[in-house]
Amino acid sequence: MALRNYKDKSPLLDPSVYVDDSAVLVGDIQIGANSSIWPLVAARGDVNYIRIGKRTNVQDGSVLHLTRASKQHPQGFPLIIGDDVTVGHKVMLHGCTLGNRILVGMGAIVMDNVIVEDDVIIGAGALVPPNKTLQSGYLYVGSPAKQARPLTEDERAFLTISAQNYVELKNDYLQG
Repeated sequence: MALRNYKDKSPLLDPSVYVDDSAVLVGDIQIGANSSIWPLVAARGDVNYIRIGKRTNVQDGSVLHLTRASKQHPQGFPLIIGDDVTVGHKVMLHGCTLGNRILVGMGAIVMDNVIVEDDVIIGAGALVPPNKTLQSGYLYVGSPAKQARPLTEDERAFLTISAQNYVELKNDYLQG
């Protein structure tokens, strides 16, 4: 795996984290227990920071970045991802905050200063434009993403199941 320093910051990973050899993590990144970073993920914690919680998986080809401080936004926008989050293949997350128990569908884009509350599904290919809040308990689809309907109980349960499935998979990879 490629863990790279940027200035005086380097990625900090819980010992139980799996990072694929082809992933690149740069700078101020912290990843919590039992999380996984899959092939070809690029995560740059250079002009702000990235925090990833426990039991979260970031799947193949996803890009994680953030927004630097500016006159309009003195703190910039870090990238914060909670616990039990599944980030699908080729997702772009940029300077946003994701709560807990979220599924971000394949190819979705979540932009600066978006807040995704707990227990949300973002459909494949969705575009969440800047400065939006996605309320807890709903499915969001489209471009721009719109609230489609409340999540079913089965969908809510799946959010945790999906995260646990990836914990088991990363354990298989770590065991060789």
